[in-house]
Amino acid sequence: MTKILVVEDDVALSRLYKLILETEGFQTIQAMNGKEAVDVFKSQLHNPDIVLMDHRMPIKNGIEATKEILEIDKKTKIIFLSADSTVESDAISLGVKKFVKKPFLTKQLIREITNVLSLQEIINISR
Repeated sequence: MTKILVVEDDVALSRLYKLILETEGFQTIQAMNGKEAVDVFKSQLHNPDIVLMDHRMPIKNGIEATKEILEIDKKTKIIFLSADSTVESDAISLGVKKFVKKPFLTKQLIREITNVLSLQEIINISR
């Protein structure tokens, strides 16, 4: 089962992501801010297949958390979710796989997750 680390400080939105993703057959791991996301990632207990990263969060924002996670494992698949399109180029330059502007449709999020996961499978097959 595909594990997704959901990094979102808005409790209602985090619960909504969990509901949507688990309905689609994904397993979710929750982090309420960037620091917690890095800590979860470092623990390697959950080993997520993909990370959904918010930007504006307390303690550590999405850009900072993304940098740290990619320093731990540069192959990590991160989809950045933010209403702040001014950070899109920064997120892409760090190595995130996709930037999705909030608000978005549920179908769009599932499609982007599936595309990022499929791209990785194609890369693995071709090696």
